[in-house]
Amino acid sequence: MEIISPSKHSGYLSIVLHAHLPFVRYPAHGRRLEEIWLHEAITETYIPLLDMFGRLLSDGIDFGITLSLSPTLVSMFNDRLLMGRYQRYIDSHIELAEREIVRTRADHRQGPVARMYHRRFLNIRRLFNEVYSKDLAAAFGELLRSGKVCLITCPATHPYLPALASMPEAARFQIAVGADYFRRIFGSKPTGMWLPECGFVPDVDVLLKKTAIEFIFVEGHGLLNGSGDSLHSVYVPVKTPSGVAAFSRDAQSSRQVWSSIGGYPGDPDYRDFYRDIGFDLPSGYVGPYMPEGVTTFTGLKYYRITGMNGRKKPYVEKRAREKAELHADHFIRAKGKQVLLLRERLGRRPVITAAYDAELFGHWWFEGPVWLDFLLRKGSRARKSFRFTHPQEYLSLEGELETAMPAVSSWGEGGYSSTWVHDSNSWIYRHLKRGARLMREITEENVSRGIMKRAADQAARELLLAQASDWPFMMKTGNASEFARKKFTAHMRNFFDLHAEIKSGKIRRQKLRTLEEANNLFPGLDHRTFGKA
Repeated sequence: MEIISPSKHSGYLSIVLHAHLPFVRYPAHGRRLEEIWLHEAITETYIPLLDMFGRLLSDGIDFGITLSLSPTLVSMFNDRLLMGRYQRYIDSHIELAEREIVRTRADHRQGPVARMYHRRFLNIRRLFNEVYSKDLAAAFGELLRSGKVCLITCPATHPYLPALASMPEAARFQIAVGADYFRRIFGSKPTGMWLPECGFVPDVDVLLKKTAIEFIFVEGHGLLNGSGDSLHSVYVPVKTPSGVAAFSRDAQSSRQVWSSIGGYPGDPDYRDFYRDIGFDLPSGYVGPYMPEGVTTFTGLKYYRITGMNGRKKPYVEKRAREKAELHADHFIRAKGKQVLLLRERLGRRPVITAAYDAELFGHWWFEGPVWLDFLLRKGSRARKSFRFTHPQEYLSLEGELETAMPAVSSWGEGGYSSTWVHDSNSWIYRHLKRGARLMREITEENVSRGIMKRAADQAARELLLAQASDWPFMMKTGNASEFARKKFTAHMRNFFDLHAEIKSGKIRRQKLRTLEEANNLFPGLDHRTFGKA
């Protein structure tokens, strides 16, 4: 057996964060609840992550991490209307925090927490306005140029690709539009692509390779059950027959960080997500800060996770921060031991791919960015066990991969497609199939300019939006299921109406302008890419 030098790292830890929100925009209606999803995530996840990465770079920390930004999310970052509304959102939260300081001034437990939120919101506003100049896409682009953060993309509107397997033109179009939009915004082609929901089906790698994608991520059983002569290990990436590298998510690492029961976020010292003043205080007090008068979360929460009976103990920021450091230390030790064991068993340096939804960090798990900061700082010194990396760096360091084809897989319930193809949502696919067929008809019209091309381009946008995996997911889980039904139905209706108008040669100009204003993502999109993809 090979003797490992103690001065060399024995393997790699690849942290992957996938950031995505569905495209939601209501130009005619201010303060819609669905737009608040974006504003919450900017405040609690995206700006805190940008700030953390910036400090790591300023401090010279040697780390590597992968960050996937969905094209729909980036398009909302680039939307002046939505960013203007975010400005009003953070201003109103500062006002609410100021009122909370007054309300809790005599409370030695809640008073310090109210002041913490006020400082936090002020700093978020300062970063948004003064440091990032209200341009979050450009701020993430700067991280790309650092070489420490590997920025990647995903198909245009985050579709579940296995469900589009019978519509290959639609899958190709999604991949091509997503890659092209990344190039337009960040100035370079994406090297990697996150497959929405980790949904993989054989031959999708061929479509990815045509777009010059070098690597993807799949679920563990996708590699374990794959075909070929590889090691069939979650910790050794493979090269698909078309040449795309496939890295596999380590479920053990994910559970440790994601699970609210057995993982770190469930610790009783961390902030409780659900006990929010939006529900705890009178509607007359919090009502002015609610979208459309709907009772929802404000982000101001005073309790920590201390049982399910409603009798929560007060949140203490210092204790939570100390616990985040302890949990980072624990994760570093655990991954170090795992790397050493895997190196001995595999006879080569393993790569542990720990992939998470980015919104876990800060939004769902308030202390997540603090934990990640401790992890990257302290883990960067753990060179005797593992090295932080991202796939682009790993491929340059470790050389040729064995060839294998991953099996059909996803990270959904049961590991396959039951979440996105289910009794609650399977009805959508007959409409999507018809839409793909009619989109081909539109491209065959060969319109290249004027109102007809505008209509055809908008039809492509509507079909892309209808294909988002968010809608069947919400229908299946029951979380905002009626909203999801309405969004899917509206996008398909818009598409079918535009198709009929294009075929008749009679475009309703005002209706087209309304759709172009409401669903204005991917401004450089050309519907003819559908036929050429």
